[in-house]
Amino acid sequence: MRDALLAWYRANKRDLPWRKTRDPYAIWLSEVMLQQTRVDTVIPYYARFLDAYPTVDALAEAPLDDVLAKWSGLGYYRRARALHAGALAIARDKKGLFPRTAADLEDVPGIGPYTAGAVASIAFGEPAPLVDGNVARVLSRVFEIDDDVTSTQGRARIWKIAADLVPERHPGDHNQALMELGATICTPKSPRCLVCPVRSHCLASAHGKQDELPRKAPRAAPKEWRRAAIVVSIEDG
Repeated sequence: MRDALLAWYRANKRDLPWRKTRDPYAIWLSEVMLQQTRVDTVIPYYARFLDAYPTVDALAEAPLDDVLAKWSGLGYYRRARALHAGALAIARDKKGLFPRTAADLEDVPGIGPYTAGAVASIAFGEPAPLVDGNVARVLSRVFEIDDDVTSTQGRARIWKIAADLVPERHPGDHNQALMELGATICTPKSPRCLVCPVRSHCLASAHGKQDELPRKAPRAAPKEWRRAAIVVSIEDG
C-alpha cells in the first residue's frame, strides 16, 4: 500500500510552493495557513507573508499588529496570533533554531500533534505520523474503521494506524501522499475509487462502504433563539 501510494503521489502531486522547500519555518507557515482554508486562497498569502517575514526571527521581531495586517483577508486570526507566539518562543528559547522532532515541536506554543508531525517528517525526515481530516478519512476507509473518528477511541485508532504506516524512508512524502489522496481522490462525497491507487487495499471499497465512512457523531439539532431589539432614532429639532 505504501509503495503504491508513494508512486502515485510522485506522479500526480500538485505543484505547490511549500513542496519546494525543506525549510521548517516555511513548512510550518503553510500548515498553519492551510487550516480551514483552501489551497488556492493560501498560495498568494503564503508568498507575500514569506516576503515580509522570510525567517522565524523576522516574524518574531515584527509587531503583532503588523503580522495581523499581513494576514488580513485570510481569516481565523487566532492562527496568526498563535504563529507569532510560536515564533517568539523559538527565537527566545531556541535561539531561532527549529526543534527537529515532533515531540520537541509540540513544546512550541500553538503547535499541536498534526503540525508537529508535518514539520518533523517533511523538514527533518523523522518518521512521525500526522492525522488531519483528509488522513482520517483515508485511513477510516482503507481500514474500515467504524468508530466515530471524532471520539477519543476513534482518534486513538486512527493515530495508531498512521504511526504504524509511516515509513523510515521518505516519511514526509508518505504523509503528504495521504493528505493529497484525501484532498483529490478520497474526497468526503463521491470518492473517485476507480482511480484510487490504494483501492485494492481498501476494505471500505471492497464492502461498498466508502460513502458511509468515516463515522461521525450526528450534529446536535440547531436551537432557535429569539431576541428583541429597540432602535432609537434621534433627529435634530
